[in-house]
Amino acid sequence: MARGWFAIALGSLLLLTACGGAGTVGAQPTVTVTVTQTVTAPPTSTPPPSSAVRPSAQAGVVPNVVGLNHQLAQDTMQAAGFYFLTEEDATGQGRLLIDDRNWVVVSQQPAGGTHAPADTKIILRSKKIGE
Repeated sequence: MARGWFAIALGSLLLLTACGGAGTVGAQPTVTVTVTQTVTAPPTSTPPPSSAVRPSAQAGVVPNVVGLNHQLAQDTMQAAGFYFLTEEDATGQGRLLIDDRNWVVVSQQPAGGTHAPADTKIILRSKKIGE
């Protein structure tokens, strides 16, 4: 919209200059053009509160995930604010837990219900379902 006003003002200036003005011969008319532009920034959205990003009803309390499939156990720990998770094959065979949904947690450290800082290392020991 500001460009339109600028174009009109510039056109008027050129028209006055081309006509030579209505005054004395050889005198150049003095024209002052002021262009103003108001810019309004779009409203910024505020980020959701941190509790909406990481829901945690009992922050600082390690959930008891023994008996859950390994994937659900990991999701539960993360929902409670614990992200430093490690996993082990509880049978001692050293297998990697490739498909977490095929494994069940048989023990955890620290135990469920323990109060711990969010950066605590959580060890989930699991075995394949049916073993």
